[in-house]
Amino acid sequence: MRNKIQRNMVFVIVLTLLTSYAFIIGIVYNQTYRIMQQDARQEASYIKEAINLLGSDYLQEMDDVNSDTRITQIDQNGKVLYDSHGIDSKDENHARRKEVMEALENGTGQDKRVSETVGQELFYYATLLDDGTVLRVAKSMDGVSSTAVRILPYMFGIGLILVIVAWRLSKWVANRLVQPINELDLEHPIDNDVYEELTPLLLSMENQKKEKEKNEQMRKEFSANVSHELKTPLTSISGYAEIMKSGLVKQEDVPGFAERIYKEASRLIVLVEDIIKLSKLDEGGVGLEKEKVDLYSICEDVLIRLENMANRHHVSMELSGEKVEYEGVYRVLDEMVWNLCENAVKYNKPGGHVHVWVGNTLSGPKIIVKDTGIGIPKEEQERIFERFYRVDKSHSKETGGTGLGLSIVKHGAVIHNIQIRTDSEVGKGTAITLSFSKGNSASATEEQ
Repeated sequence: MRNKIQRNMVFVIVLTLLTSYAFIIGIVYNQTYRIMQQDARQEASYIKEAINLLGSDYLQEMDDVNSDTRITQIDQNGKVLYDSHGIDSKDENHARRKEVMEALENGTGQDKRVSETVGQELFYYATLLDDGTVLRVAKSMDGVSSTAVRILPYMFGIGLILVIVAWRLSKWVANRLVQPINELDLEHPIDNDVYEELTPLLLSMENQKKEKEKNEQMRKEFSANVSHELKTPLTSISGYAEIMKSGLVKQEDVPGFAERIYKEASRLIVLVEDIIKLSKLDEGGVGLEKEKVDLYSICEDVLIRLENMANRHHVSMELSGEKVEYEGVYRVLDEMVWNLCENAVKYNKPGGHVHVWVGNTLSGPKIIVKDTGIGIPKEEQERIFERFYRVDKSHSKETGGTGLGLSIVKHGAVIHNIQIRTDSEVGKGTAITLSFSKGNSASATEEQ
């Protein structure tokens, strides 16, 4: 970064110098050209007055006085009467020369061109004399160009000195610019007193740090919870098996012990399966392909599979709504609906009711699972989707819950861009609404 700053600064300075040189040369050229024009006019004015007073013989007396200036006298027909450089151009007709034509017409005229006679670029200034002839003064443009060229070595020398100074200065500036960045305290990004332009980056780093710490804390809690949840059934299975192995169990009690081992093993299998599901969802549903599914059919199938459980808990179930096609992962959506409906049955009251509604609304498809169960305290409603979090821990043990069901619902919602809303009142029941994005649904009707 330091070297890049230095290179960029030097590049900008060199580019600025070259641009400045171009402007300076242009200014010097134009200024010298204007001075030369002024000299030519002034010289022509002096000679004109002398000729008007003394006659054309005055020209013969000033031959070779100034070899840099070419003086010509031309009559009205364009014939050369006098040439101070003695060039044999008297046979040439100058009537069509621009400066001559302008002088004959307006009194004065000027032009700049390469002379066919001397082969140089000249500036011509012509003025009309009292006798009707034209006095023309010509000066070479070589002096103008050479003036601009003569200053180039000095400019390059100055430029070289400036580049060296700029290189050293840019190195010092770059070090000063980079030093605060090198000294950033990355452990406490927002505590750094540095450039204002870095504030968004530091805020982003602080947010990432907090998110990382949060994820690390969640990972630790998850690992601890997994260890605890796995240890509990394994301890029970090991304990029952050890008692049976030692022969301390009567023959008639063996089926009861075997049933307990079976239940704990089943609970362990469910827990492992839920952890595997969560791991896949944590990876963003890698390998899970979306397809068109019917949300109503999914809910209908879930309620059929839960029928035996509902009967054991003395809970009635009802499904209403309409067929809704949605593009999603069938297994994940089925698992989400299953967990919501299973919780609605398990945490219900004897004689309670579960109502599932599926349909299209103006904002998109929705699934609403409503029960008449024990409800969720308001202060705990935001935490129910955390892994292993249970509102009623004692009741959860009785129902065999793993505490991962609603976490699976939450992760499935993230994959499908589904919004979850929880409405609950302790002792009266809970309603959880899944609001699907409108873009993935096949159709939309009026909101219920």
